[in-house]
Amino acid sequence: MICVPNERLRMLKRFRTVYQDYPRLFWIVVGVSFIDRVGGTMLFPFFALYITQKFGVGMTEAGLLLGTMSAFGFGGGMIGGALTDRFGRKQLILFGLVFSALSSLAFGLVTTIQMMWPLVVVVGLLGEIAGPAHNAMIADILPEEKRQEGFGILRVVANVAWLIGPIIGGIVAKNLDYFYLFVTDAVISCIVAALFFRLLPETKPKVKMEAGAPHPEPESMGKTIIGYFKVFRDLGFIAFIVANILMLTVYQQMYGTLSVFLRDEHGLDPQNYGILMTASAITVVLFQFGVSRWLRDKPPFLMMSLGTLFFLIGFSMFGYVSVYLLFALALVVITIGEMIVFPVSSGLAANFAPEDMRGRYMAVFGLSWAIPQMFGLAAAGYVLDNFSNPSLLWFICGGLSAVSAMSYYALHLRLHKQERFARKPAAEPAAD
Repeated sequence: MICVPNERLRMLKRFRTVYQDYPRLFWIVVGVSFIDRVGGTMLFPFFALYITQKFGVGMTEAGLLLGTMSAFGFGGGMIGGALTDRFGRKQLILFGLVFSALSSLAFGLVTTIQMMWPLVVVVGLLGEIAGPAHNAMIADILPEEKRQEGFGILRVVANVAWLIGPIIGGIVAKNLDYFYLFVTDAVISCIVAALFFRLLPETKPKVKMEAGAPHPEPESMGKTIIGYFKVFRDLGFIAFIVANILMLTVYQQMYGTLSVFLRDEHGLDPQNYGILMTASAITVVLFQFGVSRWLRDKPPFLMMSLGTLFFLIGFSMFGYVSVYLLFALALVVITIGEMIVFPVSSGLAANFAPEDMRGRYMAVFGLSWAIPQMFGLAAAGYVLDNFSNPSLLWFICGGLSAVSAMSYYALHLRLHKQERFARKPAAEPAAD
């Protein structure tokens, strides 16, 4: 018993060290993001269930709806990336939060499946405009050597929200009505918008000029959009995006198809599914700090390959296990992969991007999520609805994970010696 206070002191010291390693502005972003994530995690895991239950449609049509929203979201993200580089981060993020509140209410009030189709088009197009600005702001705030670990901290905070949101959301969905989930998410988005407006400045880097040099002409919107051609000519970055698309096509199933599969094939209700999501979140909260520190000096593309192999194991398990405890174990395996690939992936994307093109690079990085959402959920829904053995889906996921892991390894062989991907020692604690 005497050692317990010493353990607490050591833990507090570790947290203090982590806090002092990052600027105050970063921690404000972390705090505001936590509040926003609580609202999102109450709703997001149950969205596919909401569509199939309220409108009486199969997972194929639900997947097509979500895919349509993602398709238009890609267009919105590309516009948002150019606007982020042209006008800055803060205005775009505020717009995104207010629109998120309005779109949540609209989803809760819609009464027919026919009304959902135009709604997902509008929400997809406008809802993703702020996406590149969020990642660009983190890249602005943190120096290169701290980005990977900084994105890891954001994942810890997001998963603390997962400890709260899905359980509350599952209870509300089971005992009240899905509509209250949409209302709560809308209120939280408005609160976050107010905090963001009050506490966070614009972070877009100022143009660096030599003494006596004339002030450069602002880049026109047309030239900003044309700058996307430079992004798509960065073949290393595009190969990285393709590998991400394969990996995230698999990962997306956890938040759409998996809940429907477990309900239909194993009788799992929303509340117990929410508990499974919480088990995943607990794993991240307990171990992400340590994993991020361990990753600090590891080759990033090699770590992407390693993390994707955990996806291969975890998602394949759903094809042959049928016990609740083993469902939880499969999610823990997947979450180990998450703790590796997501902070590393975000850090790599930021390091690919030149300072004046972060918004556009982050918009194209958004393809990693958009294409799996456009096609992955619909394709998975087709397998569930039309094949005699729905478990085939999870073996397909295992195959896609294997191809993705090999792709990251090939990128490691090609790019790991470049300075922008070399592991660097962390800098001294940042000042406010």
